[in-house]
Amino acid sequence: MNIFITGSNGQVGFELERQFSFFGNVIAPTRQELDLSSAQAVESFLSFNNPALILNAAAYTAVDKAEEDPRLARRLNSELPSQLAEYAASNNAILVHYSSDYVYPGNGTAPWTEHSPARPLSVYGHTKLEGDQSILESSSKHLIFRTSWVYSARGNNFMKTMLRLGQERDTLKVVNDQIGVPTPARLLAQVTQLAIERRVPFGLYHLAPRGETSWHGFATEIFRLAIGDGVPLTIHPNKVIGIPTADYPTLAERPLNSRMSLNKLEKALGVFLPDWRSQLKLTLEEAIAK
Repeated sequence: MNIFITGSNGQVGFELERQFSFFGNVIAPTRQELDLSSAQAVESFLSFNNPALILNAAAYTAVDKAEEDPRLARRLNSELPSQLAEYAASNNAILVHYSSDYVYPGNGTAPWTEHSPARPLSVYGHTKLEGDQSILESSSKHLIFRTSWVYSARGNNFMKTMLRLGQERDTLKVVNDQIGVPTPARLLAQVTQLAIERRVPFGLYHLAPRGETSWHGFATEIFRLAIGDGVPLTIHPNKVIGIPTADYPTLAERPLNSRMSLNKLEKALGVFLPDWRSQLKLTLEEAIAK
């Protein structure tokens, strides 16, 4: 079986390639090897390789830059998923696609469910929603996993940035009124494998660890665990100062509420997903050991 993984340069793509290496013939081209912004290049690649399973981890994730480059964001976040869904429907393939909490409006405090109304606040969120909708409206066999605050032991992400800044500064200001769940890319890959093995019903699911925190809480926990693991930091966790989103303006608006209900996925898998703190500990230890 040919398994096509997009976004192999990224955090999720790397973990998927590692997780699925024993499932079949993994084909994971880098962006230099396959230009995903070209519909013709993607069409030729699909026709030549004929994958039976597509894991679409590619996305335009530069949230602020998407406001200035909506064309490329729409190609990667909307048109590419639609193209992959069309191929999957025509060739009896399975498509797994990764989406975002940014499709929701971010108001209130209740966790979003898969049936909650989507109302994105940014170009990034709008294009991700368009991609979701094109897959849902297709006749393809698909799984869509909406997740939040992705990080890993490699690449550029919040955890890696905090570890660097924690060795350079003795105080930091971090937003404390955006609430969500940090999700390691490794967990996304592991749960994807489990979902395929257990043949969960096709459709849309939320996928993240249990619990919730703010970016401030995430940063504080990173520093606490790093100190416990012997990482030399110049900052102490109690020197991380919480600030409101209004004090940290960005080009694209961020949702304040990114809580997501996990009930549907846990019921389908027959498992309880792990807590975000335990997942952070594992990911941090992997980053330190590198």
